[in-house]
Amino acid sequence: MSDFKSEIPDRVAAMQANGRLPAAAAEFLRASVPCQYSYNFHWLGRPIIQYPTDVIAMQELIWEVKPDLIVECGIAHGGSLIFSASMLALLDMCEAIEAGEPLEPAVSRRKVLGIDIDIRAHNRTAIDAHPMRSRIEMIEGSSISADVIAEVGRIASAHRNVLVCLDSNHTHDHVYAELEAYASLVSVGSYCVVFDTLIEDMEPDACPDRPWGVGNNPKTAVHAYLKNHPEFQIDKLIPDKLMITVAHDGWLRRTC
Repeated sequence: MSDFKSEIPDRVAAMQANGRLPAAAAEFLRASVPCQYSYNFHWLGRPIIQYPTDVIAMQELIWEVKPDLIVECGIAHGGSLIFSASMLALLDMCEAIEAGEPLEPAVSRRKVLGIDIDIRAHNRTAIDAHPMRSRIEMIEGSSISADVIAEVGRIASAHRNVLVCLDSNHTHDHVYAELEAYASLVSVGSYCVVFDTLIEDMEPDACPDRPWGVGNNPKTAVHAYLKNHPEFQIDKLIPDKLMITVAHDGWLRRTC
């Protein structure tokens, strides 16, 4: 297994050197977004609205980082919350097995904290009814409002290993404000994952009914934020191996 993992960078470099493969992946992304490709997938029964490759990458990160708190800006139908909660449940189970200790499935020190300006009643009802609910906490309000930022900070202060995901309003100003508010909560060695940076690489008219677009999106916010935050580095290996991802330049690893 160690050889398998150590060979990944070489395989990825060869993939990137194959001009046809990156070009085909980029074309697939451009063609699939208008078709709402990401709306076709569920996690444990809830719409996750993510590309399957990004879900796999998040699984790898959660296993590597082993967070005890995942902060997610953007809830939608709750699939991502359910995914994160289920991954935390697997961490709990693996640790209990390794330690030879009993496990109470509904009790955990780990938590997923979801934030959304509008948690719709039918989505809240579905999340409340899900078996993973005990690991989920939700805050309704703007992710960049002072009171929400303060509440998230209070909750995060009780946890030692934090991972953050940003997937709400995709305008430059909003994402930049979320980065300023929440990236500092990320533990050294963990990640702030900024989704939908691919907007910068789409056609200029790809989001005609949205306030974001080319020049005004999560990727522009990431690059502006990184100018003054050297403690974060873009992990290029993740998107380079995925190729099909909505988060090129969005996998930010805290190094110090």
